[in-house]
Amino acid sequence: MFIMIGPPGAGKTMLAKRLPGILPPLYLEEALETTKILSVAMEIEYYSSLVTKRPFRGSHHTISDIAMVGGGAYPQPGKISLAQDGILFMDKLSEFKRYVFEVLRQPMKGCMITMSRANFTIEYPASFMLVASMNPCPCGYYNHQERECE
Repeated sequence: MFIMIGPPGAGKTMLAKRLPGILPPLYLEEALETTKILSVAMEIEYYSSLVTKRPFRGSHHTISDIAMVGGGAYPQPGKISLAQDGILFMDKLSEFKRYVFEVLRQPMKGCMITMSRANFTIEYPASFMLVASMNPCPCGYYNHQERECE
């Protein structure tokens, strides 16, 4: 887990988006797993080749717990599984609802998401690097050198 704190415009989001470019390419096993997950989520075309670049998934602070972990009548992968072997970015970390943090606990601990339905249980992998950013206060300028905090 990596958290960046700073005023608006400091480059936190820009830096986070550049992280996949400096990480090593996916190993074959990771690439196969990532490609399978993206295929199940219908995020790649059936004729596409193996995914070799580490995924980057950003999430808005209004995201629901279902969108984060996945689910539905026929469970689909959520943001956590779509970030498999890559980066899950949470911008404005302090504005996320508590339930989002609650659903992150199990995947971060066990690197797996388990969803149970009446007829079956499905597991999706959840091995990701959590990168977050936030402003130091609601206005963003606490302890700023040039601007007063409001």
